[in-house]
Amino acid sequence: MAAALFQPAMTNAQGSAPTEYAVKRSCGGEAAPCYTSITRALDAAARDTSQRWITIRIAPGDYREKPSITRDRVRLIGSNAGTTRLRFDAVAQTAKAYHRAGWGTPGSATLTIDAKDVVVTDLTVENTYDYLSNDELADTDPRKIGNPQAVALLLDIHSDRVRLDHVGLLGYQDTVFANGGRAIIRNSLIAGNVDFIFGNGQLLIEQSEVRSRRRSAPHVPGAFQSFIAAPSTPLSQPIGIVFYRSRLTREAGVPDGSVALARPWHPTTRFPDGRYADPSAVGQALFVNCFMDRHIHPDHWTEMNGTARDGTMTAVFRPQDSRFAEIGSHGPGATARNIGMKSGAPLDIIAIRRGLMADWQR
Repeated sequence: MAAALFQPAMTNAQGSAPTEYAVKRSCGGEAAPCYTSITRALDAAARDTSQRWITIRIAPGDYREKPSITRDRVRLIGSNAGTTRLRFDAVAQTAKAYHRAGWGTPGSATLTIDAKDVVVTDLTVENTYDYLSNDELADTDPRKIGNPQAVALLLDIHSDRVRLDHVGLLGYQDTVFANGGRAIIRNSLIAGNVDFIFGNGQLLIEQSEVRSRRRSAPHVPGAFQSFIAAPSTPLSQPIGIVFYRSRLTREAGVPDGSVALARPWHPTTRFPDGRYADPSAVGQALFVNCFMDRHIHPDHWTEMNGTARDGTMTAVFRPQDSRFAEIGSHGPGATARNIGMKSGAPLDIIAIRRGLMADWQR
């Protein structure tokens, strides 16, 4: 079903304007629509104000740039995830200038999608910030930065009906930021360590590998070292971050029993009576029929601190008070200790698909 979501005929072209652009390391004297960067091709697509689909085909190569998709109905197609690589190394500490509101975390994104009806296939998107070098510094070291979030993919506030297939999404902290509408990631690899799939959007990850990456800081046995998901789903929204028939794996150096499936993120928000953690951001995370390796902590879930009304980071949000669940987990890390989680899930995968894809077929 998902494979047929975006198959409209490329018709109704205005005059002779192209509906397909090429991106190559060298265009060899070719005129447009051949471009030597993804950003230039997307800029050209944005100048087409028709409702046609625009397809951008990217040749093999490493592209060091920071593009944004702002035009609806765009396909971004690489040659394959192993040979077409989009990379940038922005980090939240110094990336505020890239974001409209001066927020460094989304500003750090290598690829930003802020449009509707977008397809991205067969490429790797990576944030190459050297997280591990910063992580190994002592907290008292003046060289250590306090905001090492480095996003690979930002699904921004105007994004909706986004499909990613056969992609690699690589980073460490905050790899994928779901901050918009609905998105599906299929047959892909997502890699990171701290809260590396997070946000308030509606995101279905299916038939993919979710790979936990190592930390430089030493691990205390029995403690949580890393966290896969950190949803901040608003209470008005039934679907948050859903993993379906995916494999939770680890790279070398990730200890047994060190990684949480999720923790509840309540973003600090300004209200009429002050600035504190949003009480209505009650995250929804669901794992359905997923393989879990031994790096998954026996508690499976953990708590997360947020901003209290006095401005300190002393508010504690428990997984038991969130909308967290799993069904059909299997593998050596699937056995969970009883920490008082609610049993079952309010929605099954059929209802989730129906909710996500209600108006995707065109």
